[in-house]
Amino acid sequence: MLKSKKCKLFFSNTHLQINASQCNIEQVAMGLLYHGLLGRRVGEKQMSQGQTGAELRLVTPGMAIGPLSGKRVGSGALAQNEQIIATRLGWVRELNDTVSVDPINSTYMPRSGDLIIAIVAEVRNNLWFMNVNGPFQGLLPMSLAPWKVEFGAARQHMGIGDVVMARVQEVDECHNVVLTMKGVGLRRLNEGIVVTVPVNHVERIRGENNETLLRLREICDCRIMVGDNGRVWIDGSAEGTSWARSAITLASQSGHKLSFAAELSALENNAPKRGDA
Repeated sequence: MLKSKKCKLFFSNTHLQINASQCNIEQVAMGLLYHGLLGRRVGEKQMSQGQTGAELRLVTPGMAIGPLSGKRVGSGALAQNEQIIATRLGWVRELNDTVSVDPINSTYMPRSGDLIIAIVAEVRNNLWFMNVNGPFQGLLPMSLAPWKVEFGAARQHMGIGDVVMARVQEVDECHNVVLTMKGVGLRRLNEGIVVTVPVNHVERIRGENNETLLRLREICDCRIMVGDNGRVWIDGSAEGTSWARSAITLASQSGHKLSFAAELSALENNAPKRGDA
């Protein structure tokens, strides 16, 4: 057992038990490192050094992932002395000869051009304050709304809790995030539900060239929009929406695993047939 003032980790040959309410991720990682389990899952074989087909492994900043050997270095890592070194805590991922470290948890940091799903948090006479699922609120001026808005009439168009598809127009040095709803597909989302996923799993849900997202839409016959800020909008039949929500949850929980594609295929067998609604 590894014990700190507030965090307790209990290890056996096949199990790891964590007092989740009192442990932060750094304490868990250090516990795994202390017991020689960092780099392999508890009860599983040692993971190979970032090679294709290897099980994903957890690394900490400064840890050597493996030899460079002609590979490209992606986010969360750097090349040093012909070795690939992790620069953050996360899961090692190799795709198309590019080695990256996906963060375990990440916060959405708005960038100009991002497509996001935002929620109205506050309404003023001439603008809306928007929750963008990040550390800073977004600002939507009435001049960048898709309607002609008279001064003082903002509440007639959108109120607190309304959900919109918007783009990040600008982020200045003071972290003021200006949004726009002027553009193709940008609008208020009156129907459907919104599901939140880890920001670092957004690209897994979309897939290469949006292949995974298109597959999900086809399976459940729903409209699905994935925002860069970790919010997913789903609109369709009750059965289709329920299945899509399960698929998104699967991506959130298992998106870092190499078995994700197989698990999604298994879930597809339980998808509603077209016309069942």
